[in-house]
Amino acid sequence: PDQYPLMLHFPYFDVYRKQVVKQSDLVLAMYTCGSWFDAHCDEDQLAANFAYYEPLTVRDSSLSACVQAVVAARTGHLRLAYDYATEAALMDLADLEHNTRDGLHIASLAGTWMALVAGFGGTRRDGDGLRFTPRLPEKFSRLAFRLQFRGRCLQVEIGPDRASYSLLAGPPLTIHHHGREVHVAGDEPVTLGVPAPKWRPTPEQPPHRRPGVTERPVPSDG
Repeated sequence: PDQYPLMLHFPYFDVYRKQVVKQSDLVLAMYTCGSWFDAHCDEDQLAANFAYYEPLTVRDSSLSACVQAVVAARTGHLRLAYDYATEAALMDLADLEHNTRDGLHIASLAGTWMALVAGFGGTRRDGDGLRFTPRLPEKFSRLAFRLQFRGRCLQVEIGPDRASYSLLAGPPLTIHHHGREVHVAGDEPVTLGVPAPKWRPTPEQPPHRRPGVTERPVPSDG
């Protein structure tokens, strides 16, 4: 564990000959181009992509955890997504990289919002519309957020087994909830059930790189 990040302890020519990656471009693309992958890949393909790269990704960057949280949630690994989101949120509060004294990891803090809204909220832009595939981890009882989208203000509230969409301002909006087309107007919220994810084995991570704070405790002042 003392040899992470690898790029600070091993020469590049040595690391590049090993089957390890700092961050997976494909996993990042599954988030940033989520609508394309939804249209061209089924759930099993998305899960297989994520499962392949998890054991290879050493997360030498503080920007990795938030993206892996989003894709872990997208592929139904909600506990793993929770651990990654926790790592992103506590990057500085727990000084996980032991360098907070040099400045805050602002991008990781912003990534915590991504982990919540795009991960557990399942929010994705799809052309001129929005798609949602919300699911909460067991440790969450509720998640709520608002989005400004094309002159509208949409409020999303998610519970363990249902999600509600309320249009607070602007003209009616058509969204998709777990593939179902839904029309939201300003008169009352639309509440829909949240399907349980398909069970899949939880992917393993490289040695000593499990997400969260369990393997990297808060440094003691004593």
